Amino acid sequence: MLTVYNCIVHEHDLRLVALAALICGISSFSAVNLLRHVEQSTSRNRYAWLLIAATATGFGIWATHFVAMIAFTPGIPNAYDAELSALSLAASVVLTAAGMWIATIRGGIDHYLVGGAVLGVGIAVMHYTGMAAFEVQGRIVWNELLVALSLAAGVTLAALSLLVVLRRPSTLTTIAAAVLLTLAICTLHFIAMAAVSIYPDSSIEISKFTIAPMSQAFAAAAASLVILVLSAAALRIDLRFRRHQAEAQRMHGLANAAVEGLIVCDGSRIVSANDSIAALSGIAPGTLNVMTLGDLFGERIASAIAGGSGQAQQAELRSQDGTRIPVELIARSIDYCGKPHDVVAVRDMRERKKAEQEILRLAHFDPLTGLANRRSFTSRLEAEIATASGKGGQLALMLLDLDRFKEVNDLFGHAAGDAVLQRVAQCASGVLRHGQMLARLGGDEFAIIAANLPDPQAAGRIAEALLSKLRQESQLSPGGELVSASIGIALFPLDADEQAALVSHADTALYRAKAEGKDTYRYFEASMGAETRDRRAMEHDLRQAVARGEFRLVYQPQKEISSGKMIGFEALIRWHHPERGNIPPSLFIPVAEDSGAIAQIGEWVLATACEEAVRWKNPLTIAVNVSAVQLHNPNFSRKVHEILLRSGLPAGRLELEVTETALVKDMPRALATLRQVKALGIRVAMDDFGTGYSSLSNLRAFPFDKIKIDGSFIKSVDRNGQVAAIVRAVLGLGRGLGLPVLAEGVETLDELRFLDAEDCEIGQGYYLGRPGPIETFSELTGVPAAMDAVEARGGSILMLEPAAALRSA
Repeated sequence: MLTVYNCIVHEHDLRLVALAALICGISSFSAVNLLRHVEQSTSRNRYAWLLIAATATGFGIWATHFVAMIAFTPGIPNAYDAELSALSLAASVVLTAAGMWIATIRGGIDHYLVGGAVLGVGIAVMHYTGMAAFEVQGRIVWNELLVALSLAAGVTLAALSLLVVLRRPSTLTTIAAAVLLTLAICTLHFIAMAAVSIYPDSSIEISKFTIAPMSQAFAAAAASLVILVLSAAALRIDLRFRRHQAEAQRMHGLANAAVEGLIVCDGSRIVSANDSIAALSGIAPGTLNVMTLGDLFGERIASAIAGGSGQAQQAELRSQDGTRIPVELIARSIDYCGKPHDVVAVRDMRERKKAEQEILRLAHFDPLTGLANRRSFTSRLEAEIATASGKGGQLALMLLDLDRFKEVNDLFGHAAGDAVLQRVAQCASGVLRHGQMLARLGGDEFAIIAANLPDPQAAGRIAEALLSKLRQESQLSPGGELVSASIGIALFPLDADEQAALVSHADTALYRAKAEGKDTYRYFEASMGAETRDRRAMEHDLRQAVARGEFRLVYQPQKEISSGKMIGFEALIRWHHPERGNIPPSLFIPVAEDSGAIAQIGEWVLATACEEAVRWKNPLTIAVNVSAVQLHNPNFSRKVHEILLRSGLPAGRLELEVTETALVKDMPRALATLRQVKALGIRVAMDDFGTGYSSLSNLRAFPFDKIKIDGSFIKSVDRNGQVAAIVRAVLGLGRGLGLPVLAEGVETLDELRFLDAEDCEIGQGYYLGRPGPIETFSELTGVPAAMDAVEARGGSILMLEPAAALRSA
């Protein structure tokens, strides 16, 4: 060490030594920074950065050597060989490039150390080649030990410098690596210079082709200038790189905050991708950054995006596992790291595609049953009619409607009703053949399109098979016996040659099937058209009749048979149509029940009868018939209570008449409703007793106050022994249960005598009083009525007192 110290202090100009150290430090710092860029750059620009780094470092090593050599003062003439000087510079650059390439081509300590060692060898080769270019008027003797020491020091420190900077890149390691590289260059140079001993020899001449030290100084100065320029450029590049890296990290952080995938591209090359696109594709972000848009979306889409259309485009993303994911791409131009780039937003379309498919399915299929809906049915029917017209084939349209489906909903709830609809869909689908279509039109309405039928009877066979299947299914489910189906059939082109008429005719046949007992099918017949039109017109008029004031009430007396005492009236409805005139109840009541208009009509009858009865001075009862629809309405008792409160009629004067048929449709609900009505103080009578079924159990289960024998049993009771026996049995049953019995349809004196002889308490019929306006019964009600009003409503009404009639007879 003392030898080296003496060499530096006594044989060198310390000012130039300091300059050489400064040049060495600048070049080392520049070399380390540029080396980091070499490692971080891609394969496309790695060699450019390697050339810049190797040139700056090689020139720095060369300049350091020759500035230090200029500082060397041997005291005798000296010069430099131009060719060897140039060769030393080339060796410095080439070996530096080789060392850097080895260190950065692949990560790992072994590569870092080997590359650094090669860089150290380059320093040594440059130095000793440069010393070979040094010519002096004397003999040069080398100390081999110091030469070896210089080589070991230079190679070791150079290897350590690359290991430090490349293993854990940071500002601190960059400074440390620059110091180590500076020490490698300076240590090798000055130890090697200490190994030199020069013995003057005047016989040795310096070649005339050498370069004078001053000229070499200018060359070193030029090399130093190159180092300074390259170092400044490297510093500027490093600062720019750091700024771009910070901007890239900030942009990447913002991109990661986005739910959608974002890709930043330079042309079609991917520069940056956020975590969302990595998660969507299953490809790691590091891998994405070396891919192209064509690798992800195909070259056609990549070209379209590169074209800068800015329009949203549909594409398929190729994921890591090979699946194709539908996406939407939107590209925009941005300034990224000071250069125009394209940012591509990648939106996952799987959920939207799924939603679109669901919307399409809902638009054409029924969500409950999965069958085609009305829209699909209409399109299919139109297409099948066109096909049949062209080929001359036959087509059957069958409309199916469930019987008493509303009662299933009322009895078991809508969930049970939905289950019934699903079972019907399954049964019907199992019956149909391939090519035949089943659709749900809405509610409990279904349609079947059967094309290419061999004969008209084939449609009937399909309908019968379907009805049979439904009967079997109904027997297997609780409450299913209440559900059956009616089917109407219309044929193309036999019944109609266009769609609207075919549907209308099938609907007409369906109405006929329901009217003729249900649970059956009917073909369309031409005569059905007029009947259906009349029925539909009546349904329409019935819905408007209450509002138009076309209904009126007539009242029929109810009297004690033995004493002739007036008990009350039964309110009966009459309809005077403005065009058709008087329409009998036997005609319009069934239509009102089927169409649902009976609820509104029944409420009007009840309210009108109560408002009329409350005006009577005599506290006679008023009897009003209640339909099954009203009875099974959960709000029926509340409506009756409201009518009583509004009219002011005492509840004990109102009597509701209920038929057995209305009871059996839903006995639990009917029983609950009648109990609520009874709790209000209203009387309840069983109407048309004997015409229904389970009469005895009904009498035991329901809280009736009166039994009304149907008029069909009273007719000819005095002449028909079987009828007389039935009436006697009913009268005896009433006495045994403590229930008064009212006989309807008393039309002759002999019938009246028979009933009186059998102790029947109450009678009602034409013989006792025909139905009429309430004004005709003013003497019974105690409300005087003007004669002109009576005459205007039909004149006097025949009315006999039962007791007087019996006495006169």
